[in-house]
Amino acid sequence: MADTNRIMKELREIASDAASGVTVSQHGDSLTHMKGTICGPSDTVYEGGVFHIDIQIGQSYPFEPPKMKFLTKVWHPNVSSASGAICLDVLKDQWSPALTLKTALLSCQALLAAPEPDDPQDAVVAKMYTSERAKFDETAKEWTKKFATKEQKDPIVGELMEMGFDESMVLKALTKCGGDKNRALEELLGGA
Repeated sequence: MADTNRIMKELREIASDAASGVTVSQHGDSLTHMKGTICGPSDTVYEGGVFHIDIQIGQSYPFEPPKMKFLTKVWHPNVSSASGAICLDVLKDQWSPALTLKTALLSCQALLAAPEPDDPQDAVVAKMYTSERAKFDETAKEWTKKFATKEQKDPIVGELMEMGFDESMVLKALTKCGGDKNRALEELLGGA
């Protein structure tokens, strides 16, 4: 059985660290299926993008890594442009129980900044990255603009922001309330 106390502690830590640029929200009351969000790293072709990641937590967590895949389409050698599957060592054989959801998401963010074309998830993208870098950069920027800009954000986040709340406050409230829009709205209205 997954360690629910540890997962809740991790979620509280993520919620209290808005500066990290990562958030996690639950799907309903489940601690086994969540959605993470990372910001595209500065000074990269992904800058300005907001990327959503599906997180599945198995029964053996934290002794096995969470299963993660990009929900947001991203043009990257280590992410499948079709399925969002991620080729990242900490999500496979380099996982350690000392790592957390936050470190896994930060590793995904770091991967965006430092692709590993020699260990690709998407061979077509990796080939473009190594042989046609300018074309790769242009395509990655286009995909970021088309699929990961603020306009493409999570619909719940957008709804709450349309009510006049700041995005960081919305994300913090959603994380604290497990992704439940109504509870997050109560949290925001309560000034917490």
